[in-house]
Amino acid sequence: MVNVEKFAERLNKVMDYYELSAAQFSEKIDVQRSSISHILSGRNKPSLDFVLKILKEFPEVELYWLLNGIGNFPKIKNQTFKPTPTLFSEEEEKTQEPIEIVNEKIASDNYSKNEEIDRIVIFYKNGTFKNYKPG
Repeated sequence: MVNVEKFAERLNKVMDYYELSAAQFSEKIDVQRSSISHILSGRNKPSLDFVLKILKEFPEVELYWLLNGIGNFPKIKNQTFKPTPTLFSEEEEKTQEPIEIVNEKIASDNYSKNEEIDRIVIFYKNGTFKNYKPG
């Protein structure tokens, strides 16, 4: 779910970066001025069409940054986006040992010893997740 207030802040950053007023910005992406006003005030959520028009007209805007604040603006050339957050920095991750998952009884009597773990999923508050599969 897009946080409308944060989206409006990022939209303002885009307009400031290009030194455009809301009226000029609306002309550039071919939407009504009131659409910009309603999104900036938090009255309306941005539509998919609205977001796509921004991305088409302003290639320096990164989708994930615009929607969720993840990534950079302006877009860094040749940047590879990692949608799944890591537990460690890139340098720390290189030195980490692989996670070993032991198929033993899991702190609860609800599991029999014959059951094997299929996967473990960690959900983050920002809506992303990390999926671990044994083996």
